[in-house]
Amino acid sequence: MTDGVAWPEVPARPDLPALEHAILERWSEEDVFHRSVAQRAEGPVWTFYEGPPTANGRPGVHHVESRVFKDVFPRYRTMKGYSVRRKGGWDCHGLPVELEVERELGLDSKSDIEAYGIEEFNERCRASVQRYVGAFEELTQRIGFWIDTDDAYWTMSPEYIDSLWWALGELWDRDLLFEDFRVAPYCGRCGTALSDAEVAQGYDEVTDPSVYVRFPLRDAAGPLADASLVVWTTTPWTLPSNTGCAVGSALTYALVEHRLPDGRTEHLVLAEDLVVDVLGEDAKVLATMSGEELLGQRYVPPFDHFPADATTAYRVVAADFVTTSDGTGIVHLAPAFGADDLMVGRREGLPVVNPVGPDARFTDGPWAGVFVKDADEDLTSRLEAAGLLVSRRAYTHTYPFCWRCKQPLIYWAKPSWYIRTTARREELVANNAGINWTPAHIRDGRFGRWLENNVDWALSRDRYWGTPLPFWRCGDCNEVTVVRSRADLSALTGEDHSQLDPHRPAVDRISVPCTSCGGAATRIPDVADAWFDSGAMPFAQWGYPHQGREEFERHYPADYICEAIDQTRGWFYTLLAESTLLFGDSAYRNCVCLGHIVDEDGRKMSKSTGNVIDPW
Repeated sequence: MTDGVAWPEVPARPDLPALEHAILERWSEEDVFHRSVAQRAEGPVWTFYEGPPTANGRPGVHHVESRVFKDVFPRYRTMKGYSVRRKGGWDCHGLPVELEVERELGLDSKSDIEAYGIEEFNERCRASVQRYVGAFEELTQRIGFWIDTDDAYWTMSPEYIDSLWWALGELWDRDLLFEDFRVAPYCGRCGTALSDAEVAQGYDEVTDPSVYVRFPLRDAAGPLADASLVVWTTTPWTLPSNTGCAVGSALTYALVEHRLPDGRTEHLVLAEDLVVDVLGEDAKVLATMSGEELLGQRYVPPFDHFPADATTAYRVVAADFVTTSDGTGIVHLAPAFGADDLMVGRREGLPVVNPVGPDARFTDGPWAGVFVKDADEDLTSRLEAAGLLVSRRAYTHTYPFCWRCKQPLIYWAKPSWYIRTTARREELVANNAGINWTPAHIRDGRFGRWLENNVDWALSRDRYWGTPLPFWRCGDCNEVTVVRSRADLSALTGEDHSQLDPHRPAVDRISVPCTSCGGAATRIPDVADAWFDSGAMPFAQWGYPHQGREEFERHYPADYICEAIDQTRGWFYTLLAESTLLFGDSAYRNCVCLGHIVDEDGRKMSKSTGNVIDPW
């Protein structure tokens, strides 16, 4: 007997399913979960944050594992007399949802989406993320996971987006938000840049062609007069965009006599340490020189389909990242397709040649319309026909793929918006040191190393179903106005937008007066990385700061969170990053990091892979 309510009669030899049914029936009829929370309302607060699933697919057995761990500790704390409000949540935005709807509609590109209509497409996305909520709730009930889905937060709700706009306004005021032309990991299929956290979830081992290429020196004097640089690359498709070659100033290079198969000899230049590896035991070193002595040498590029200004391009420059661990010690630079290349190119004044469009296909030349990596074989054949190919080898390495559509990523120069997380790297590391991690090695290992190597967060996405970035740019003076809520938008425009659904395309139609010159400012079309939505849940779930201040302050930070190990570069990171940048501390005190349930091939189970087991 509990609180005057009798438990159902249990048979002498209980049949387990029947007993489970009886327990669940009583919990439901007597509203036991909500009563347990209400009875502890005056107890000390102990906070659990729910890492929200996206309900655009049926739950899998891996959801059972995480939800069991999420239930045990809050249940125990409730039994100990704590007030544990277990607020549910639903993740709504992002590429996973868009790709699912694209498949349903038979769409294959961003142009297909725009032809179909952004408004109609986003309505389908909205419906998609609600499709399997019932299935998740049914599973949640069946496994006995006590969580309040009646009061769940939805990351697509206008109130949630108001909070995100406030957060972005705060980052702007603190000079932690900026736009820059950078080389970013980019998916041509999805047509958007990805953050490093997303890239980390998509690596796979592949075998790519690697080529050793002759770059004949031009106008060289003395022993180098008829020599060629030997350059190594695993991305032949970037060679038509070459505008420079980098050497290590302090490295030693060799002028080598190399015998060709037909008996002729040639003179080649490469790092002394790599001569035998690249050219074999018969290669004869004629002279050595420092990398410093090669600086300023000019050469003939391997392709001339996209010529650059020869007065500034096609010369040897210095770079700290050049090593002799592999390759030839001479690095080909294509500033449009490499972060290091662009950095050195800017310093040295090298041109940026980019014949690749937003679909990751060549826009011009013999390879027009071809996906860049599919052009590797033809490019290699052309090098061989021109007498520029020293050798080719298969190269096995890890390569990043889009974590959702599985297409190979490229590194592509484009303007994007970034959060300056590198400016708070030391604080991120310090706040992590105060978190109790289980297993303990995650703190200084997988998670700690990730923080120590932190790069700025690529925030913007060239997509449709997401939180619209609240940046309005003036068409006259280019000044950016950051809008902090729908109320702020109403004040700026003089119109009531309190009932606005702030998604595309409705929000795109609203212009605001420029706060600098008074001209008309229109919203940039980008949306936010959906991981920003997830990392904002500690405050955005309450609508903070526009509402819910007391609830936020009462339930921040969390005493406990729990997800699988891949979230070290996902939700665990974004929670810590946003709380550090906005509030100066960590959003959680204790974190249980789970392993993955894997399939028969050892791959983790996920909806996107299609290898989940039906928990029923």
